[in-house]
Amino acid sequence: MRALVITGPGRAEVQDVPAPAAVPGEVVVDVGRAGICGTDLEFFSGEMQYLHDGQATYPMRIGHEWMGVVSAIGDGVDPSWLGRRVTGDTMLGCGVCRRCRTGYQHVCADRSELGIRRGRPGALAEQVAVPARALHALPDTVDDAAGALVEPGGNAFRAVQAADLEPGDRVLIAGPGTIGLLCAMFARAGGAEVHLLGRSERSLDFAGSLGFEHVWSEDALPELPWDAVIDASNAPESPARAVELVEPGKRVVYIGLAGSPSLLDTRMLALGDVTAVGILSASPGLEGTIRAYAHQQVDPRPLVAATVALDDLPAVLAGERPEGSGPGPKFHVAI
Repeated sequence: MRALVITGPGRAEVQDVPAPAAVPGEVVVDVGRAGICGTDLEFFSGEMQYLHDGQATYPMRIGHEWMGVVSAIGDGVDPSWLGRRVTGDTMLGCGVCRRCRTGYQHVCADRSELGIRRGRPGALAEQVAVPARALHALPDTVDDAAGALVEPGGNAFRAVQAADLEPGDRVLIAGPGTIGLLCAMFARAGGAEVHLLGRSERSLDFAGSLGFEHVWSEDALPELPWDAVIDASNAPESPARAVELVEPGKRVVYIGLAGSPSLLDTRMLALGDVTAVGILSASPGLEGTIRAYAHQQVDPRPLVAATVALDDLPAVLAGERPEGSGPGPKFHVAI
């Protein structure tokens, strides 16, 4: 089969590779749609930390935002999965440790991550092998584009849950990229007053085109009481700024990651009685995201700037925007 392979920093190509087999407990999925995200770009550039601490090595096959149809099943897998439209979890825990047994498989120390960690091949390929326990069925009301946006949506869903918002609460979301905009969509669907903080005029204009009236640059940010601050940016100074801005007794949620360590004065947390929550992965939020998409509470599809072919992907990873691309931050591959 054909698959995208990153062979080294700044080098990617489509190669013929062996097709996956449906081993016991797993399925093979014919991939229909897959997306790329900031993590994939970091693998392409060579900046991703996993490459430096030995949890990922070149050559590697990326792709963890995907949907497709189950085409083969291994021994021990429920036959009803065959032929179903699905997406799946990225975080694949060992299944036997204390964390896995108590619902925290997404932070299992021995986990693999599809297309990211410990050599598990990703979904930017014609087929991908996935443990059956990681599958999530897609209803007909979630089309292929939305199905490939369930994984980033799950991260945003969890971040908004962690913010503990009530209808009418005012939330500030720093970083209007894919995750920040999805956070804004979920918060708006829950009745919150949503404000977005960004740096790029282009990203703020795009947020406005999605119906978000309150979009701000740092120098224009009004002095308002923020019931929650969600940091979806990659700026190292943003975590500390979030604590400065949030109302005492309220919450800051960290879903973005900077490329370098962020400094945070924990005295401000304690003296403000502020709760800080970190979010890793979509895992516990996948089902909730699918329901929200299926019931049209959130429509993530406007975030997709273009859908390209697998052969076009190396150029996209290198920073090219295909002709006719929209203003959104996300690129999809139709396979």
